[in-house]
Amino acid sequence: MADPQHDFLQLALDADVLKLGEFTLKSGRVSPYFFNLGVIDHGAQLAKLGDLYASALLASGLKFDMLFGPAYKGIPLVAVTAAALAAKGQDVPFAYNRKEAKDHGEGGQLVGAPPRGRVVIIDDVITAGTAVREVIGMIRQAGADVAAVLIAMDRQEKVTEDSGSAVDALRAEGIQVISLANLNGLIDYLSTKPEYIGVIQSMREYRQRYGSS
Repeated sequence: MADPQHDFLQLALDADVLKLGEFTLKSGRVSPYFFNLGVIDHGAQLAKLGDLYASALLASGLKFDMLFGPAYKGIPLVAVTAAALAAKGQDVPFAYNRKEAKDHGEGGQLVGAPPRGRVVIIDDVITAGTAVREVIGMIRQAGADVAAVLIAMDRQEKVTEDSGSAVDALRAEGIQVISLANLNGLIDYLSTKPEYIGVIQSMREYRQRYGSS
């Protein structure tokens, strides 16, 4: 039986979304992997990604009314996920935000369907959680509720040495977070492939030092 997490991780490796080696992150930490969903730039890969997002959302059993994509990476993600959901028989509206409010034409900071009901935010990763919290504020100010945040990769990584992850913080506030994959799953998946044996120990050490769970 196919494993959706494995399907996503293989796509990430094939599309060079997931790079293995040594990478200095914005936090200053040196990570044995780097995840960048923004490198997906072909239609077939994007369609596969949208299908994986839609499948994960439906498999969660979550009740929701619409989707929201934070600028900028969330914009193509929310569009392709909405299209994939429609292909699976669940046609829902979606919206996204501008980085800066438009002061002409229709104006405003939100584009697409007006936020309503239970909204699912679609994004790539959550690091410190700053961007997603800004969007949560916009959705609530518009009178809607945030049902969940759906992301591609949960790094399962502490924000600081003395805190949990940004994902943990959202869950503690009652916001469900659904991910296509996480660090534990990534390590398990790479462990099945002999060509990646050299990086496994580095990833386990990184998880031991910075892991939130």
